[in-house]
Amino acid sequence: MSYANYVNKELGWLKFNARVLFQAEDPRNPLLERVKFFNIYNSNLDEFFMKRVGGLQRQLYAGYSGLSNDGLTPSEQLDLIRKDVIQQSNKTKTLLRKDLLPALAEQGIEMLRFKNLSKEERKWAKDFFSEKLFAVLTPMAVDHAHPFPLISNLTTSLAISLKSPHSEDSEPLFARVKVPDVFPEWIEIPESVHGQSKVVRLVSLVDIIRKHLDLLFPEMVVQNIMTFRVTRNIDVDAPPEDSEDLLEYIEDQVKRRKFADVVRLEHGPKPDEWLLQFLMDELELEPTDIYEVPYPIEFKNLSTIYDLPRPKLKDSPWQPVVPAPLLDEGANIFNLLRSQDLLVHFPYESFSATVERFVLQASTDPDVLAIKVTLYRTGRESLIARSLIRAAEAGKQVVCLVELTARMDEEKNIRWAHEMERAGVHVVYGIVNLKTHGKIALVVRKEKEGVRPYAHVGTGNFHSVTARIYTDFSLLTSDPDITADVVEIFHYLTGRSLKSDYKKLLVAPVNMKPRFLELIEQETEFARKGKPARIVVKVNSMDDKAIIDQLYEASKAGVSVDLIVRGFCCLRPGVKGLSENIRVHSIIGPFLEHSRVFLFQSGKATLLEGQFYIGSGDWMNRNLSRRVEVATPIEKLPHKEKIWEYLDMLLRDERLGWIMDSNGNYHLKGSKKSDEMGSHFYLAEKTRAQSLAYQAANRES
Repeated sequence: MSYANYVNKELGWLKFNARVLFQAEDPRNPLLERVKFFNIYNSNLDEFFMKRVGGLQRQLYAGYSGLSNDGLTPSEQLDLIRKDVIQQSNKTKTLLRKDLLPALAEQGIEMLRFKNLSKEERKWAKDFFSEKLFAVLTPMAVDHAHPFPLISNLTTSLAISLKSPHSEDSEPLFARVKVPDVFPEWIEIPESVHGQSKVVRLVSLVDIIRKHLDLLFPEMVVQNIMTFRVTRNIDVDAPPEDSEDLLEYIEDQVKRRKFADVVRLEHGPKPDEWLLQFLMDELELEPTDIYEVPYPIEFKNLSTIYDLPRPKLKDSPWQPVVPAPLLDEGANIFNLLRSQDLLVHFPYESFSATVERFVLQASTDPDVLAIKVTLYRTGRESLIARSLIRAAEAGKQVVCLVELTARMDEEKNIRWAHEMERAGVHVVYGIVNLKTHGKIALVVRKEKEGVRPYAHVGTGNFHSVTARIYTDFSLLTSDPDITADVVEIFHYLTGRSLKSDYKKLLVAPVNMKPRFLELIEQETEFARKGKPARIVVKVNSMDDKAIIDQLYEASKAGVSVDLIVRGFCCLRPGVKGLSENIRVHSIIGPFLEHSRVFLFQSGKATLLEGQFYIGSGDWMNRNLSRRVEVATPIEKLPHKEKIWEYLDMLLRDERLGWIMDSNGNYHLKGSKKSDEMGSHFYLAEKTRAQSLAYQAANRES
């Protein structure tokens, strides 16, 4: 296949973030929701530089000669990334200055520069500095006795050039003041100071520090000040095959991250050239590593603004619904699962009432013999982790596979690993050089008929916070074939079983990719024979060339293919003679689309008669080849109907939906002026209505 048949995934990711930025631009969204998306856009970009740009720079400096999926060198990709980022940055300037800030001011939320403060407010700011900030700040000068300080990742700092009033001809002295993260970035001025009711006036922490540097450097002349921020590479080197202690290795790698290479330095408008050059020399940066933010850097983080108690400026908070079979809080979930499977859709349905309940009840049930769980990401106060600890302390056999290399969550996972080990949980770390990303749990219970296993297979993490904002599916089941497969997967993870076949589950890197390729090929053959052939797939990102090439063949045979890909997609849809029957959709909205779903019509009269799967892995090479992923078939008709209703609504969504063209560009499906609410709103309302109808019917009966 030609390189021209693929879209560059790094540039595709930037296009995804542009769709996030659109949510901040869209005046149909509540004002503070737009502020939230502005924050998400900036946070996403930080992560992109830490992960993707850091990786490309590492390839460049190592002399890597390989090409990207679309035939570009690391240097060429970095050049194109820089161009795109600068273009997007200019859009954020217009959005912030001409739209968000004036709109906030109209609503009585005023984000002020220090020069705009009244005399009383300036006095208050000076008192705030003296009483709360002065002792916390640590000014660090650089000279022969004081080395250049460590600049932490993603922290805001002030670079300052100083001079002694007694030595006018000497070189300036460089000093750095770190803006402490123990305070919010925007400080609310008390109403008692400004005297305006129903008005919130805020000044940035950076501005308060900047205006009182004379108190930090008494008797010195402050010549110039430049606010800056660095981004470091967060890649953790893969552990060597002969690594004796994976936990110790990852702990060491996380500590080393503090000293990782700087991949980006950001500064505000009109930087001081001497200060900028000093930083570039000390941090060993090239001009291409420097990015000018077209507004003061403190405006990049508006989380303080979103957190203001202004409910009318936000979406109504969504309260997940308890699935009808579990409305009786006293019911035993295992009794339910013996008679029926439970397919749960988050965040529309409750995580706490289903998955957490599954593990919590197992931890206290005297008939439960063993609990096994994989943890990729979880919360700081995880009920599931606490339940595992409680179960181990009660004498149950408890196994938890903790993925230490879950990027951005290594430290949290290490902490949980230590805590669970102390409680007697058998903590394992999976297989070297294979991230365990599958979302599975197993409960083994002693019952009258004998020992019975129960299983969870899902698309999302065991994380109560993200389960309220990410769309995911979980299947809870006692199906003997599925539970037997889950038992075998845990043996694979803990005992290095070499089992290569499973009854129902698809497991990467064992049988998942070959099976998906086979399913696509079967659909292709059905189309060639004139039988119904359709594929509908929903993933977060997609770059696997073998899958893409097989989809191209399917399209040429006449298979109708709809791909719902939230992030980047390296397949080119709608290319004549190659992918005319493939459409690529993307949904960006109030909830983050995270579920992975795979539908194949398989020559049947309707899609609902075909094969359905949900799972943890995207159609990316890393997921299919270098991670442990698990997907389960969905076989019950009501569950298939539930999944298809959801996907069909996403495909028809003209408010949140985008369509990708053959050049890799995205176009909003509907009009920017449409007042349609979007699939997330309709799914939430439908779920609520169904629950209320069920409860009303039960009361009547």
